[in-house]
Amino acid sequence: MAVLEFEKKIEELSDKIAQIKEFSALQDVDLSAEIIKMEEKLEEMKNDVYKNLTPWEKVTVAKLVERPTSLDYIQRIFDDFIEFHGDRCFGDDASIVGGIGRLNGISVTIIGVQKGRNTKENIKRNFGMPHPEGYRKSLRLMKQAEKFHRPIICFVDTPGAFCGIGAEERGQSEAIAKNLMELSTLKTPIVSLIIGEGGSGGALALAVADEVWMMENSVYSILSPEGFASILWKDSNRAQEAASLMKLTAQDLKNYGIIEKIIEEPLGGAHKDIDLSARNIKEALSEVLPVLIKKDETELLNDRYCKFRKIGDICE
Repeated sequence: MAVLEFEKKIEELSDKIAQIKEFSALQDVDLSAEIIKMEEKLEEMKNDVYKNLTPWEKVTVAKLVERPTSLDYIQRIFDDFIEFHGDRCFGDDASIVGGIGRLNGISVTIIGVQKGRNTKENIKRNFGMPHPEGYRKSLRLMKQAEKFHRPIICFVDTPGAFCGIGAEERGQSEAIAKNLMELSTLKTPIVSLIIGEGGSGGALALAVADEVWMMENSVYSILSPEGFASILWKDSNRAQEAASLMKLTAQDLKNYGIIEKIIEEPLGGAHKDIDLSARNIKEALSEVLPVLIKKDETELLNDRYCKFRKIGDICE
């Protein structure tokens, strides 16, 4: 059963339970035993489906418009967040948000790819597909963080960098390549978290980090399953098959050693309880940041180099 179909059935069953509770209250009839059975059946159904999602179903969940955005997490995790704008070269790309804040009293730089909740917001945020000025803005903030010895925390949620003519004219590939180069030698701790989609170089430009994490139902890959199927089989309708071959889930990538940690989500996805999801992220960050901060620059850079050299060996 597709996840969206299952969501509808869950809603229908939840509505029936609510109606039975209301009826029993109005008619003064004790239906508590039946209600408990139905609630137990509901939880059993949720566990059966959400704990055994296929790769394609995880892609579907990762793309849900209801999923928490970077700003949803930033507002819940960090104190005194101040957003900065512009790349000091062309303009301000609204698909990337960034600024400074505090985590348990530690000053940090926060950067995130931002999607919208509706058509108007998505047009403003370019559907979470950054332009070159977005990557240049993120690099400006990263270099600032290095100067003031602030750890960097990135939230990644993008189908990929924008591939329009204007973006190419303004140096999209150069902007991404420069981010990759600069991040590899940046003398401050970096943690990157894939919160939804992690697509291609557009995601990697914010994910050359000391620690790369993924939310439980997020995906991280060289391109979308639709694109993969179109290139390999000339048939985008085989996207579901492609998703199974691509090893793009958090669980696959953790097994391969590509990422360090999987952040647990509430049953049904991070959108079911954003506060809980944010607490899980904050708890993980609170554990790792003090450890990374204690490393001297030489150790930090050497460990980062070895981490990605090892990934290169795996991929070969």
